[in-house]
This record gives sequence, C-alpha cells and structure tokens, in this order.
Amino acid sequence: MLVCNAFINAQTFIFLVMHLTGIVVPFIFLLLVNWCFARPLYPLPSRRNDRNRRPLQTFRPYNVAHRGSNGEIPEESAASYMKAIEEGADFIEADILATKDGVLICSHDVNLDDTTDIHDHKEFADRKRTYEVQAVNITGYFSVDFTLEELKSLRLKQRYPFRDQQYNGMYSIITFEEFISIALDAPRVVGIYPEIKNPVFINQRVKWSGGKKYEDKFVETLKKYGYRGSYMSKEWLKQPAFIQSFAPASLIYISKQTNIPKVFLIDDVNIPTQDTNQSYQEITSDKYLDFIKEYVVGIGPWKDNLVPVSGNYLETPSDLVARAHVRNLQVHPYTFRNENQFLHFNFSEDPYKEYDYWINKVGVDGLFTDFAGSLHQFQEWTNPLSSGEEDAHKLLDRIASMISKFKHA
Repeated sequence: MLVCNAFINAQTFIFLVMHLTGIVVPFIFLLLVNWCFARPLYPLPSRRNDRNRRPLQTFRPYNVAHRGSNGEIPEESAASYMKAIEEGADFIEADILATKDGVLICSHDVNLDDTTDIHDHKEFADRKRTYEVQAVNITGYFSVDFTLEELKSLRLKQRYPFRDQQYNGMYSIITFEEFISIALDAPRVVGIYPEIKNPVFINQRVKWSGGKKYEDKFVETLKKYGYRGSYMSKEWLKQPAFIQSFAPASLIYISKQTNIPKVFLIDDVNIPTQDTNQSYQEITSDKYLDFIKEYVVGIGPWKDNLVPVSGNYLETPSDLVARAHVRNLQVHPYTFRNENQFLHFNFSEDPYKEYDYWINKVGVDGLFTDFAGSLHQFQEWTNPLSSGEEDAHKLLDRIASMISKFKHA
C-alpha cells in the first residue's frame, strides 16, 4: 500500500504540473519526477526503513526453505539461507542444537560427521564418542563436545554426493542468532521456522546457569530479537515465526513462555516421539489432536505418512489433513526434493507435478522444500501474486531500470 500511495502521489504531482503549465512534459522529466518520489522506497541496506519492506504473503501455502536452499548449497549455512531468500522463500527453516559452552547453533544432526569436514581435523581425533540418541547408539563427533570457537574452525559440506559439491569447505557453522539476523536483514519480510532439536539429548549433555533448560535458552533468543505474537497478529506479521519440534513436551513447556505459533512435527510411523515415547497411531488419533491443538497451530508430518507409498507409487491419501483442518490445524509436510530418487513414479520425474498434487489435491498449507526457488516458480506460474502492491513494485522496478540505463547512456 505504501508503494501504491507513493506512486499515486507522484502521478498527481505530474498531472498538476501539466495542467497548470499547459506544457507537454518530456518523457525523461516524467521519469525523473517518478524516480524522485520513489527513491525513498529503495534506501541503502544500512538505512532501510522496515515499514517499506514487502510483507509476508499469506494467501497461498507457505514456501519453507528446508535448511535453506540446501539442494544447491550446503545445508544450514549462511549462503544457503541467503540463497533461499533470494529465490522467494517465505520462511527459512533451521534445526537448533547447542555447543559445549551453551551457544545455540544451526545444525540438523547431533553429530558432525555427514555435514562437516571434522574428519580432516586431526586435532579433534580424541573427541569421538558413542551416545544414545532416541534409543539408538550413534558413534561420531557431537556438537555438544565442542565449543563454538572450535566448531567455527570446521567447514560445511554437501550431505548428498549427487548434489553440487563445489561449495564444500567454503562456509562455517552459524549460530541461532546469526540465522535470525539473516532473516531480519532481508529486503522483504521473511519468516523463520526454527526447530527445538533433540531436546532430551541436549538437556542431558549441556548445562546452563540458574537451572535453565535448552528450551528456555531457545525462547530467550527469540524474545531478544523481538519475536512474539500469536498467529496472524500484528506483531507476528512484522516478524513471522513458527516454532517446531518432534518433542510435544517441549512445545507444551514453552507455551507458557511465548505465544509464537508452534507446529508439532510427526515422524515415520515406526519412530516414537522424542520425549514422550508415543507411537504414530497415538499422536495422530482424534483424541490427541484435540489435546495438542490447544498448544499448536499445526502439524508437520512426513509426507509419505500423509499419503502412503507402495512400489514407489502413491496410494490413497489418509484422512489426517482433513482431520487436522477440521480442528483448524495447519498441515506443513516435509520434505520436497527435486531429484528423481525422491520423486514417486506418479509424477513422471517432474517436481512441479508433485507440488501441484500436494497443494491442489491434498490441500496442504505449507511445504518444506530443499529447492525454494523451484517451489516459488511453480506458485508464481500457477497462483501469482496479483495485489496492487506487487504491480506497483514491478512498475517501480522497471522505472528504476530505465533511469539506470539513462544515467549510463
């Protein structure tokens, strides 16, 4: 709306000049006047007025950049998140863990083996451990055994060998606060979607002063940077955030500390919840959905549980989406990936067909994707932004481009 008003004011000024003078104003002068009025909408990044940032789109399913644009750049790196924002993500998603010295960091795995060059650092050879994580013994190098300074000396690498390896070794692990800064520094409103990751394990291995828990530090960090407000409130729309976790007890615990909307993640049918050891059947029952809806605004199920798979073909969808929607719960399934090995045969190796199926047939409210740009392009082609504000932005962009060419002619 601010863009539209600025543009209308510029047009009114031009009309008055022409009417009073009776002179045909040269085209270049029109452009220059428009440019003068529009200039405040394009301040330098260090002087950006947040009131003029393009707001979060809320009229179509959310594009959630899973660990950033990790289909292209190593996951949970600053570059991956910035790429996702550039490609049109509505939210950037991060898994939050803790270091030995109690700093919250972005990392999906509790161990460092698959996503960093830890094995190249001989100085850390004696840090190898075996820990029980969710009833499974895992051997490797764990973030809880390293200080932040030590972790910053590592370099990230691409998890999957079939993805682009050229960025391996270029980026370091980032903190939760650095992740938040990336979203707040974006040229438009970009939401964050952090996960309370493995809280039982973290609370066993990392201790904070004053008897504080991992969940306390998590919420404190969000409050420090101004994140607050219930879903779709004025505060929330200014700095959108969802808090997610596979641990229902953690979500219930923090509900007394913050009203930021929460999403309960649901794993494979064979994996119980992280902290209450409940089965998939229990947590997807009507009784449990009626209980958890008092604490969360949505659920985030693994997509193959929403629509069962047999022989790499999708079968009849379950009724979980419908039962969630009846309870006013959103559904944000994970994870959508473009590569053929992740696409079921129904989609003829075409990720756009998969997006179409989940958005228009299953009716989900958000999608976790490794390829934020791909999902954004699909939604722009099939359900483009059509508000007057978007049209004004495009017009001003064109005018600015013309001015730039004129100045360098």
